[in-house]
Amino acid sequence: MRIDKFLSNMGYGSRKEVKILLKTKAVEVNGEIVRDPKVHVDEHADQVLVGGEAVAYTEFIYLLMNKPQDVISATEDKYDQTVIDLLAEQERHFEPFPVGRLDKDTEGFLLLTNDGKLAHELLSPKKHVDKTYYALIEGKVTEEDAEAFEKGVALDDGYVTKPASLNILESGPVSKIELTITEGKFHQVKRMFESVGKRVIYLKRLSMGPLSLDPDLELGEYRHLTEEEVTSLKQRNF
Repeated sequence: MRIDKFLSNMGYGSRKEVKILLKTKAVEVNGEIVRDPKVHVDEHADQVLVGGEAVAYTEFIYLLMNKPQDVISATEDKYDQTVIDLLAEQERHFEPFPVGRLDKDTEGFLLLTNDGKLAHELLSPKKHVDKTYYALIEGKVTEEDAEAFEKGVALDDGYVTKPASLNILESGPVSKIELTITEGKFHQVKRMFESVGKRVIYLKRLSMGPLSLDPDLELGEYRHLTEEEVTSLKQRNF
């Protein structure tokens, strides 16, 4: 890889800006000052320094966000704030995208990455990746509802959902539940409860696959996944 492409990919500016940086003699490769933007480097083996600081090449990024309400799970939107707008420039530079969508009024776990292959695996209907939600339900949720969800319920368009696990935490005029599903139809959790005559009034995603929402993340905050967390995603039996 050319040194100007390497540095541009790592957020040091456009190719033109990197060329200017190289002329300042601020860039070293394996202890030698490099000024020629055409010089090739091995991004995995060569040591690159900018201003005396080592630059570790990164191809993919993986971010865990606690998505707030009123933010769109998209890369851009003409009218609403998106999850990408919540990222710092150093992350936006890698052009990450949300893996799946959370409704505008839904909070919680959202994975963002620029690893298209992993995103495809996580979203594939054939992979049956678990997604667990916490919700407040208007109406008394019963064991009959849990049994219905376990068998699969018909949504308003006639689609019958795959078996889902409903855990009733508190049943009353406003019930508290956790629901685990293995698919991601449009507004699925809300539509599942509508199918049994109840309404979701608050929804938060707690987990996806082997990863859970970090309790230390405030709404709108995010962090990079640890190496162990990335490994757990990639080693899942897709």
